[in-house]
Amino acid sequence: MASITRPSRTGPAGRSTAAEQLTQALERLLRSGRVFTEISVREIIEEAGVARATFYHYYGDKSHLLTALTDGLRRRLLELARAWDPAAGEDGAERFTRFFRQVIAIHRDHGAVLAALRELAAYDATVGDFYTADLEEFERAVHTTLVEQQRARATTPGLDPVAASRVIVWGGAQAIAHHIRVDDGSGDAAFAHELGQIWWYGAYRRPPLPTDDKDEPTHE
Repeated sequence: MASITRPSRTGPAGRSTAAEQLTQALERLLRSGRVFTEISVREIIEEAGVARATFYHYYGDKSHLLTALTDGLRRRLLELARAWDPAAGEDGAERFTRFFRQVIAIHRDHGAVLAALRELAAYDATVGDFYTADLEEFERAVHTTLVEQQRARATTPGLDPVAASRVIVWGGAQAIAHHIRVDDGSGDAAFAHELGQIWWYGAYRRPPLPTDDKDEPTHE
């Protein structure tokens, strides 16, 4: 199989490590339209221009290589999530919209890689644990924030933070993945806006219902 064009490496100062060459090679193969399960280790090492022994020095198998490739993306997404502060002095829905625009842009730029990770997570328990770990951490952070917002009476005591954090984090992740698959990018701004509105006014600033008891203790 002919190799996909690789960026030139002209000297030690600009040379990628062998591990980076392998992750970059896998991403190029995925971007070219290849299905992860059909890509062989031989194709990866040929694309990377390294020896088979080098591959196994860094990675146990190609699933390990895929998780290494996506680790940087996961950290970028988590940093965005951790930077979220509902108490910041500006419109929360608009800040959520900007957050989702950034998240969607990352998914657009690396869609083939993230799609491969989701596919593999469905039947590889180790990859599945890797894929869900950050969402679980984000869910815990959202739950904590919603409880704090209830205590500050910023959102209704009728909100269940456990259920709400689960719905908006896991449901949001699925919604973004589906949007990337079915939309050509022209609807990204509108999608980010709607997610921002739903998260902010549906949970963080949900108005109380007539049946809500405002003196009712908040959920823990």
